[in-house]
Amino acid sequence: MRTLLILAIVTAAAPLLGEAAPLDTAAAFGARPSVIHASLSPDGRRVAYVAPGKGTGSILYTVSLDKDAKPRATLSTTGKPEHLGDCDWVTNDRLVCNVYGVVGTGSVVLPFNRIIAVNLDGSNFLMLSTRNNNYSRGFLFGGGGVIDWLPEKDGAVMMARLYLPDDHIGTHLGSTKEGMGVDQIDTRTLKTTVVEPPKELVAQYWSDGHGVMRVMGVWGPRSGGQDTGIMLFYYRAPGSQQWLKLAEFNSTDRSGFMPYQVDREKNVVYGIKKKDGRQAIYTVSLDDSLHEELIYASDSVDVTDLIRIGRRQRVVGVSYATDVRRAQYFDSDIEKLTAALAKALPDHPAVRVVDSSSDEGKLLIYTSRDDNPGMYYLFDRQSHQLRPLLGVRDELDGVKLAGMTPITYPAADGTSVPGYITYPVGKENAKGLPAIVLPHGGPGARDEWGFNWLAQYFAARGFVVLQPNFRGSSGYGDDWYETNGFRSWPTAIGDVLDAGRWLVAQGIADPGKLAVVGWSYGGYAALQSAVTDPGVFKAVVAIAPVTDLNDLVDQWRNFSNHALMQSFVGDSGTLHAASPAQNADKIKVPVLLFHGALDANVAIGQSRHMENSLKTAGVKHELVTWEDLDHQLDDSGARADMLRKSDAFLRQSLGM
Repeated sequence: MRTLLILAIVTAAAPLLGEAAPLDTAAAFGARPSVIHASLSPDGRRVAYVAPGKGTGSILYTVSLDKDAKPRATLSTTGKPEHLGDCDWVTNDRLVCNVYGVVGTGSVVLPFNRIIAVNLDGSNFLMLSTRNNNYSRGFLFGGGGVIDWLPEKDGAVMMARLYLPDDHIGTHLGSTKEGMGVDQIDTRTLKTTVVEPPKELVAQYWSDGHGVMRVMGVWGPRSGGQDTGIMLFYYRAPGSQQWLKLAEFNSTDRSGFMPYQVDREKNVVYGIKKKDGRQAIYTVSLDDSLHEELIYASDSVDVTDLIRIGRRQRVVGVSYATDVRRAQYFDSDIEKLTAALAKALPDHPAVRVVDSSSDEGKLLIYTSRDDNPGMYYLFDRQSHQLRPLLGVRDELDGVKLAGMTPITYPAADGTSVPGYITYPVGKENAKGLPAIVLPHGGPGARDEWGFNWLAQYFAARGFVVLQPNFRGSSGYGDDWYETNGFRSWPTAIGDVLDAGRWLVAQGIADPGKLAVVGWSYGGYAALQSAVTDPGVFKAVVAIAPVTDLNDLVDQWRNFSNHALMQSFVGDSGTLHAASPAQNADKIKVPVLLFHGALDANVAIGQSRHMENSLKTAGVKHELVTWEDLDHQLDDSGARADMLRKSDAFLRQSLGM
């Protein structure tokens, strides 16, 4: 059981007075967050939080905010295969949780999720997702999700649920229902009322926050049984049951309008659409006019995030990331509140409202910054009292962490590439340091300013760490994204290499002690950097990396997104040069690989292929695997082991 700060619960024996337990750096930084998700009850008197259990397990705790109350374990999972995700209150004594995991063996590993409900004392455990039976035509990997918390209903939610037909032919048990529907479900009894009958190809519904479906998303036309990446959206006018065309969105080029949130009072739907090649927030009126209004756009980055509050998810602003994450509020009260809290708290952290009581009188606040992993607070708007609740990483309490500084560096063609640099504590102006370039995953992602456990660990071990937002990263608009980090890999990998060259040119890094470390696409970038220019980095660590792009496409051959994946990665004739496993003979430095066998994102066969190629090429290497872990390696012991092995490997390879 973790420590709850305001309640001073003792979780372990304290060391003797005057003793300081030595810090196990790998264990401290590799530990899973002490709080994975937190939520506030409708009356604001209880908090629920998901914390790590043993190994890959997770535990749901609930605790009253009354004085001297103790957290109680409500629910737990082993992580084999079920994990606990978000757990949110549906009433003051009942919660709804997302349970997820992966199933399968060998080359076929598939993700699944289910939605369950449970009382705060652990009783009346019920599954809200539809169930398979022995006669079902297929298997339900998706368990649906809550789309309306129905605050006015006592214990009921509105869920999008998937249905499969079954073969109880000629019996009253048979069912021809197929596709996604919407049901109102009493979470205590499972009494169900059909709101929208199941329809094939429906992908998503949006409610108005009062139990009325206003927007529906449908998968667009297929070509030869393959997805095209197009989604069509329909709306209902107030009081109508007729679905009318709203918009469409093409995921391949991110064009069109993608709905995010319905506002019943304004009769609009918020969503994203491009402006000048960058995503911006718009509203579209849910009536015949389909009036479109620009709500917020940036002239430098994509704006894709809404700030929402309350059980009806009221939109109060937008957020976006430039050098740091910024917020633009539409609600002046929330704007003033977050600004005041940021100033009142130490070092002006980023402040985010993550949950509230039904009347919004009590707010669950999350704060964090680059050198602070984060803290949850309870804020009472009436009394103006701010109470610390939960620290996000207990193992790092009292540890001085490094600062992360936004920088830009020049690519070979003169383009300024943004990134973040983290120096070891006390060595912010030092020269000739051992250094690591740490490209992010994705490739459709970007790094942001804030706490990063990998960068912090390596900084604690004496490395300066540079995280480049290379071209091919998302968040900076179409021109920066190019054709993504796979299709435009020469540019993306060139930017990663130039990050290392810049560290050396500035005198920050010792050229003989420069390495590259990456996870997922970052692992691909690390390996492909060593292929493209073997002289820059002296060692490579790749975690769950893509290594062969043809194999990546083949992983989805029996799925309807196979053509989309082929288009995303590139034409088969161009993939040989883009695949590290096909060019291992060009790598001249030692390589350390890590991979979990239950990885549904990047099959473990990618690392095994790389291992065989490196062996054939005579390159010094090692592959470390875990048979029971997925892409995230979501086990504190495994992560600590990975950090220790990486540190030892780098020190040996770099002659430290």
